[in-house]
Amino acid sequence: MPPVPHVPHPYLADTARPRVIAHRGWVSDELAVSGIAENTRAAFTAALAAGASYLETDCHLTRDGEVVLAHDADLSRVTGDPRQISDVDRVELEALFADRGGLLTLHDALVDFADARWNIDVKAAAVAAPLGRIVATHGHRVLVTSFADAYRRAALKAAAGERPAILPATSPGKGSLIRLLVALARLSETAARRALAGFDAVQIPERQGRLRVLTPRLVRAAHANGVEVHVWTVNDSADMRRLAAMGVDGVITDRTDLALATLRDELGGELSSGPGRER
Repeated sequence: MPPVPHVPHPYLADTARPRVIAHRGWVSDELAVSGIAENTRAAFTAALAAGASYLETDCHLTRDGEVVLAHDADLSRVTGDPRQISDVDRVELEALFADRGGLLTLHDALVDFADARWNIDVKAAAVAAPLGRIVATHGHRVLVTSFADAYRRAALKAAAGERPAILPATSPGKGSLIRLLVALARLSETAARRALAGFDAVQIPERQGRLRVLTPRLVRAAHANGVEVHVWTVNDSADMRRLAAMGVDGVITDRTDLALATLRDELGGELSSGPGRER
């Protein structure tokens, strides 16, 4: 497929490839021993200190309407508290996370980590609209995604309602991704182009069960339509090198330190090709 002219979203304007996207921040072994948890102020501070500029996170809504950074709907895995985040107020969450690295609201994360780019997963229907309103003024450095396309669309609609200069970047949810995979299986360039329309990146695992999601055909189709390919969750240096050689544009990783060292050593910190360029 011939490349199409494409101006990347500002979130993806950095030409260095592949991007290292710190999955829920970075919790080193030393931080883990001291009780630091993922998706906390300490975890994101550590990721930035290691050299990452892209931070991946997830959002839920508290009982009193605050958008906070957390992956799970409940607190049991991270704090041992069995309650749902939606049943707890912000002040009590702050106390629970005080010795776990520090709670972050989405607003505070965007303000306090002003130089970072944020990859934000909408984890529940209730959080979509308030999340969208918060990120609206930061659209140039935010990508909004979700497994549920409905949540993603609701967040983007709320952001658009704030009349921002730039809407956040976005990547497909499960339904949109299935449409893309079906188009690729049918060898339909037209259907693939339609499935990719409106997206800035495709963020996927290599496999989902027995299904191979990442293929050279998917990478070619995405790049031909000006869309990046990011793969999660990649924690092995050999896999990082292999994916970079395939032309993957980003790796979402728990091992920020390893990814930065591996990809800088192997690639000098930058790949010569990217979306919309010949491969």
